[in-house]
Amino acid sequence: MSPERVEDRKGKPKFFYGYIVTAAGLGIFLIGAGTQSTIFGVFFKPLLTEFGWTRAETALAYALLLIVQAILAITMGWLTDRFGPRIVVAVFGSFLGICYLLMSQVNTIWQFQLNYALVGSIGMSALIVPVMATVARWFVKRRGLMTGIVQTGTGIGGLIFAPLAGWLILTYGWRSSYTILGIIVLAGIIISGLFLRRDPKDIGQLPDGASEVTASEVNKRSANTREAGLSLLEAVRTSQFWMIAGLYFSFGFNRSTFLAHIAAHTQDLGFSLADGANVLAACTGASIIGRIGMGRVADMIGNKKALMIGYAATTVVLIWGLVAKDLWGLFLFALVFGFGWGAQAVLRFAVTSEAFGLVSLGVVMGVLTLAEAGAAGFGSYFGGHIFDVVGSYQPVFFMGIALSIIAILLSRLLKPVVKRGITREEEL
Repeated sequence: MSPERVEDRKGKPKFFYGYIVTAAGLGIFLIGAGTQSTIFGVFFKPLLTEFGWTRAETALAYALLLIVQAILAITMGWLTDRFGPRIVVAVFGSFLGICYLLMSQVNTIWQFQLNYALVGSIGMSALIVPVMATVARWFVKRRGLMTGIVQTGTGIGGLIFAPLAGWLILTYGWRSSYTILGIIVLAGIIISGLFLRRDPKDIGQLPDGASEVTASEVNKRSANTREAGLSLLEAVRTSQFWMIAGLYFSFGFNRSTFLAHIAAHTQDLGFSLADGANVLAACTGASIIGRIGMGRVADMIGNKKALMIGYAATTVVLIWGLVAKDLWGLFLFALVFGFGWGAQAVLRFAVTSEAFGLVSLGVVMGVLTLAEAGAAGFGSYFGGHIFDVVGSYQPVFFMGIALSIIAILLSRLLKPVVKRGITREEEL
């Protein structure tokens, strides 16, 4: 009997439902995170042209989405721990589709900002933390790999939705484009969310990688697994929590700042809207390699070394971004940046679950996401403000380089955590 299966009463192996959970998570990330991380950048300059808004006030909408989303993610993490991910994702995650539908009707900057900050943030807060906490409950041995597979949805979604949004805008205008995307997101998130299940114990199974046991022992073993870990207050008292928060901060700043502005930066260098959308698509597409590849590498060499590789890639490519002026150079930037972004996206969650256990994983991830969102919101707004003031994104590149170097050092300094009932002897 393989480790990902248990036998039913007749001795016949059951299909491991964790793979359904992984597929549902992939769909949610593809539709939700795949649109949220890319289409804002594609719509950015068309909205500036239509309304004459400044880059700072337009980017502020995205910044507010990220910050409010993180605050709400704490509640969504708690709701997931208590009621399970199915209700949380299907009900609250649908708000992201509603946000895009409402976006097609905006006429003023305050409407644009409020819709992103309120409706969009509710939708996004109900996607990432619930899905990642759920996948962590279903997998042990292959947690890094399965987390990477789920998060490839962001890259696949970017490959699909960034050029699709550019084509829709050029063909039908930005208002109709938001409507079409809103319908796709609304339906996709609800359908995918209904396939999530909170815990293997709920259907008499064990997490992948657990030792081989009989079906009669499942409930006892699963209960023990769920009790292993630190509470939120216990986690906050550790130095590892604050180092991991620093990793989230660096990741959030670089990811959101450059995803929000790279398409506009491409157009500022004299290239077309379609070129900007394609550069953004290349960035998200390359993140697939980082998510799956480095997730698998982390399972072999550990999260510390894998994280250092991911942040080193970001450091090097941001230095390259200071001098890249040709289209091929921008695509090279996008490919390497996407790889580093994808690696960090997977490994930050893997480090969190490994360090603090499962007992309060949803709410711990939610709190750590505050650090990420604060950096992401500041960075996306700061990028627009800096451009409005100096006419260049160069200072943003320098800040990103500094934060990436700090993240390399923090990754190196991470130590194992002793958790209630379990001592993790293996290194992060």
